Amino acid sequence: MSYGIRLKVWGEYACWTRPEMKAERVSYDVMTPSGARGILEAIYWKPQMRWVIDRIHVLEPIRFANIRRNEVDPLKVSVTAKAMQGQGETPCLYAEENRQQRATLLLTNVCYGIEAHIEVLDDTERGGATLTDPVAKHLDQFNRRLKDGACFHRPYMGCREFPAYFAPVGEEGFPATPAELATERDLGFMLYDMEHAGFPGPTPRPHTCTERCQARFFRARMVNGVVDVAACLQKTREAFGQ
Repeated sequence: MSYGIRLKVWGEYACWTRPEMKAERVSYDVMTPSGARGILEAIYWKPQMRWVIDRIHVLEPIRFANIRRNEVDPLKVSVTAKAMQGQGETPCLYAEENRQQRATLLLTNVCYGIEAHIEVLDDTERGGATLTDPVAKHLDQFNRRLKDGACFHRPYMGCREFPAYFAPVGEEGFPATPAELATERDLGFMLYDMEHAGFPGPTPRPHTCTERCQARFFRARMVNGVVDVAACLQKTREAFGQ
């Protein structure tokens, strides 16, 4: 039995924001592993498990577009874990007073294929029972939710304004890669995910990142429209002697 999952996600717009761009939003060329993980967690997630992204397939040509939109300054309000739990001072932000117009370089008409697998962090259920095959149980629940189109919240393509649509992939597999992507492309260093240092086991929810949390990057390379995340991570570690 295979313990991996495959699904197709698509949307009208996407913005996988480069963290090194401070003033304006600029998207990476393709979906980041953390973005793919966020979509999977919107469909199914439990504290006893985590998603690991194996490969990302780019199924539509990469097209950029520029837009300008009104945003609020995210630095004007700090949401703490206590505030999210209804304790302490309630954070408040007046959009009319903190509005600013920013440019965004985003992607249009995107479609991706995601391959991932589950890592079990704890095989004990809430009631104390121990599962004999926890991965199979999680996969069964995920596949049922994927087939029904169920999600805990609407998954999105990097920004909440850009909704993501999703569907399972049948035996026929992913659609063919666009002809213009049938080559090898170095995408440079890309955000892999946030490492929540200092927290043993699963990341507590709700969670607010602190100075202990660090961003992890990897050298992304796309071959024939596919980013093999696990292979790129391994090559990045070898390049830095890790």
